[in-house]
Amino acid sequence: MTHPDDDGFSCTAEAAEAFDDIPRSGPANDTIGAVIARRFSRREMLKGSLGVTATTLLFGGAALTARPAGAAEARPFDFAELKAGVDETHHVAEGYSVNVMIRWGDALFPGMAPFDPNRQTAEEQVRRFGYNNDYMAYFPLDGSARGVLCINHEYVNPEVMFAGIGGRPDRNHFAKITREHVEVEIAAHGVSVFEVALRDGTWRPVLDSRFNRRITAATEMTVDGPAAAHARLKTAADPTGLKLWGTLNNCAGGQTPWGTYLTGEENFHGYFWTDKVGENGRRLNRGFGGPQQKSYERYGVPSNWVSWGRHHERFNVEKEENECNRFGWIVEIDPLDPQSRPVKHTALGRCSHEGAEMVVNGDGRVVIYTGDDARFEYVYRFVSSGTYRPGDKAHNMRLLSEGMLSVARFDGDGTVSWLPLVFGTGPLTPENGFHSQADVMIDTRLAADLLKATRMDRPEDVQPHPSNGTVYIMLTNNDRRKPEEVDKANPRAQNAFGHIVDMRAPDSDHTADKFTWDVLVKCGDPAIASVGALWNPATSADGWFAAPDNCTFDADGRLWISTDQGSAWSKGTNKADGFYALGTEGATRGLPRLFFRAPVGAEVCGTCFTPDGETLFLAVQHPATDGVRDWKQFGKESSFEDPATRWPDFDPAMPPRPSVVAIRRKDGGRIA
Repeated sequence: MTHPDDDGFSCTAEAAEAFDDIPRSGPANDTIGAVIARRFSRREMLKGSLGVTATTLLFGGAALTARPAGAAEARPFDFAELKAGVDETHHVAEGYSVNVMIRWGDALFPGMAPFDPNRQTAEEQVRRFGYNNDYMAYFPLDGSARGVLCINHEYVNPEVMFAGIGGRPDRNHFAKITREHVEVEIAAHGVSVFEVALRDGTWRPVLDSRFNRRITAATEMTVDGPAAAHARLKTAADPTGLKLWGTLNNCAGGQTPWGTYLTGEENFHGYFWTDKVGENGRRLNRGFGGPQQKSYERYGVPSNWVSWGRHHERFNVEKEENECNRFGWIVEIDPLDPQSRPVKHTALGRCSHEGAEMVVNGDGRVVIYTGDDARFEYVYRFVSSGTYRPGDKAHNMRLLSEGMLSVARFDGDGTVSWLPLVFGTGPLTPENGFHSQADVMIDTRLAADLLKATRMDRPEDVQPHPSNGTVYIMLTNNDRRKPEEVDKANPRAQNAFGHIVDMRAPDSDHTADKFTWDVLVKCGDPAIASVGALWNPATSADGWFAAPDNCTFDADGRLWISTDQGSAWSKGTNKADGFYALGTEGATRGLPRLFFRAPVGAEVCGTCFTPDGETLFLAVQHPATDGVRDWKQFGKESSFEDPATRWPDFDPAMPPRPSVVAIRRKDGGRIA
């Protein structure tokens, strides 16, 4: 979900993409590009095409009109498409209103003073809305007029968060980042849980609600599943391996039918620190793991994106070798029980989790899909051993502690094979470094390498449709794919724009060993033949997009996509990131339409609809940061004192603030 530059002088967001520049999955495994090449021959891809000119699609309608057998075409989208572009503020389709519901620093409890960005403390931040809001889920209390929102806080941008830091802090020295700054950063991570209500047509937080709480990178939580109490989870502070502190880099997530919230820990490796510096002045990231060194290298630990390890020994790999194993999990939170302790579920595997989207299978088992958000990483599926019992929350909250985790192999015949990650089977044996199921779950990436799963182009959200057995995979981009990994059917050796794959479970059985798959769209400008875009022929100049990231379904089961181009937007699309409706069936399959666009330097991430479909909650993250030095109207890096935009307040006393907005039709009724 983050897109930094590879230069050693970076904020947290920029560091993530630099890490992704180095593929860590086994190079012998198939890439999704190579598989697409085998799946569709050049003749098949061009059959029925409109031809190739500077103003038409590279690939034609034949591949776009196919849809799963028996799939019904959803209600068509009905709104006037927004014009693409970029400027200092947000924009929405005509006929809709945008209410900035909550901003970083806003109070979550009564009696608090107005936010003062010049007087930040950890004690204050832990009672305020966190930074860089991402995935969210709405839990109804009174239908679609009152509910509880859970919202992730992925990371921080200290250069626009704190006065006096300046643009783009050097992550290798952090000379200006004090212990006090670090404590605020820790408190600004995690999850915000709070009640919201629709009053007089406007959504507002309910500050005196008993549900309101903050979960941070220091909150006490527990763990279950195969790795619970394992030696590799034990630390000096926790010799039991059962008492963990904090969740961080919370990106996407999921929502369970029993009313709990799932949050994925994504780029956890960046939070781990070493004092050792190489000859080039950069901090070393190898040699500290002892018997775990292979695991350290596969996960990129330590990566030194933040300086927490200077002040907290648990984040310094030279002081505590196992703390990193306590992150990279899916965490379950009960939003309606403020006294409950979050649980990290090790049965779902450890990786850079982008989401944990769930569906209840026909036989009652629950199935969770997740992507490992990095170049050449994998798509995973978890199937519970037990079955869902409506109304039995205590039973259901144990379902994620035991089950089967599998990784996907996309075959050239159009099938997906799910490969079980089970200790003692195939290569997952002591000879290859696995001594228990706990080792398989802690080193999920290494296990998937050995099973020769398909290396994907940054799999982010993996979202099952609520009813028809289709699963959509957002593949954000991969500009490190080499020419020899593709052929004429997939001509983008440097996949800068991303694409979307849909999988289909046979007879909607999400536990089946084999699925089928297809390419829904290939992103990028369809007017440039060399881009190799694949869209519906009716796609407009405003509608096409790049870097699909998160997705969601509305009350009608229609697919919506949010984008995250990172700093590349100014060089690739020259469009701000946005939120798009996307047709998936029949005549509108592959047809995108722009509904909302973010201010400069921001991405659109967490999105969800109220059950009645009349409100869209939408998260806008890191305004004023990504790519602003290449934006001609600004031309430099943003800082707290001089940002590219002061969205959403546009107050000279306020820096840019990540925020959540609520969108509604001005005349009432369902969105789109």
